[in-house]
Amino acid sequence: MDIISILKEDYQRFPVNQTYSIYAPDVYFQDAVFKFRGIQRYKLMINFIKVAFLNLKMDLHDIQSLGDTIKTEWTLSWNSPLPWKPRISISGWSELRLNSEGLIVSHIDYWNCSRLDVIKQHLFALKTAQ
Repeated sequence: MDIISILKEDYQRFPVNQTYSIYAPDVYFQDAVFKFRGIQRYKLMINFIKVAFLNLKMDLHDIQSLGDTIKTEWTLSWNSPLPWKPRISISGWSELRLNSEGLIVSHIDYWNCSRLDVIKQHLFALKTAQ
């Protein structure tokens, strides 16, 4: 099975049963909140998402392979575990870089919104819930 097919399946069931074998042991990860290196820390982050976020849904809109880079476009949505359980949505894209063995050595997520926009989604939902 090729890496594009594996990634499509991983996105469909995110964050459950992810295929960690496609990542290099020292994979670099970065998004608007986290920045770290190592597959163990990556697994911890995915597990945190699995536990903390409710009704999580990852929609994959596009996936392209461009040489040693794979670009994905997606929307991640979930209900925040706050008492009023606001529905939060972040759209963005990921750039995954492959090494010579075909393993992902870098996974960088870019959001189409700011961290402040995400906080505002929580607060706006509180206003409408009252």
